[in-house]
Amino acid sequence: MAGAAEQESIFLAELGRRVRHARTVRGLSRKLLSQTSGLSERYIAQLESGQGNVSIILLRRVADAMGVRLDDMITVQDTPPDWHVIRDLLATASAEQITLAKGILSGHATANGETPMPRVALVGLRGAGKSTLGRRVAERLGWTFIELNAEIERENALSVKEIFAIYGQEGYRRLEQAALRRLTEHPGPMILATSGGIVAEPLTYDLLLQAFFTVWLRAKPEEHMQRVRDQGKLATTGDHASAMQELRAVLLSREPLYARAPAVVDTSDVALEEMIDRLAAVIDARFGSADYRRSA
Repeated sequence: MAGAAEQESIFLAELGRRVRHARTVRGLSRKLLSQTSGLSERYIAQLESGQGNVSIILLRRVADAMGVRLDDMITVQDTPPDWHVIRDLLATASAEQITLAKGILSGHATANGETPMPRVALVGLRGAGKSTLGRRVAERLGWTFIELNAEIERENALSVKEIFAIYGQEGYRRLEQAALRRLTEHPGPMILATSGGIVAEPLTYDLLLQAFFTVWLRAKPEEHMQRVRDQGKLATTGDHASAMQELRAVLLSREPLYARAPAVVDTSDVALEEMIDRLAAVIDARFGSADYRRSA
């Protein structure tokens, strides 16, 4: 019996770790998760610390509030890093696509040799400079600049705040993925500024990495915070003593995801013009000096 009890303790501790990671990577405080799920902050704290037994119904409410699958919370076996993406793609794949996938997994993949489309996506935490740098570099190159959040608002005639209030986080992420899919069909060169949390949704982030040359705009936590302050947007970040601690936790949890981007531009401790030059140089190194022009 002692062995069984020990295994249960290990399972609860691992479950708590998964819940805590899922919450942190989405930038949710315990207070906000409590409000969204209808559960007390105390219960969530106990859940994350692996204390006590867990009701499957209450756990489902926590998972739904975060927009994650319940089975991802309770799975016990180790899975490949891209398992969530593979699983979601298989759920909607045709028989032909599944056959092709099996052939690739068997070791028969081939390169198509296609010229990459001149599309760039910028990822990073709020305050990284995605909108500012993306717009300035797009102007320099003569490319189209698009903010994904603005595109979602335009398509749905609702602000992001209203979308969250009506549909919740899961609904917003669904609309985000739909908007991104439509943007993959954009005919001309473009720079896309994404939300900081897009990396937390495996299928959406994988779509971004496949369809866009993705660049992580990296900065120090202190610079992220100062830039958000300068933008006057601390209402959603939390102007309180633990704001920096929460920002560090979110950045730490997302860094392995941001690092999947094939290129990184460090925006710490440099002037704006230097940031612009660095991003433009990375894009030029990828696509060369071809005269891509904005498409109507």
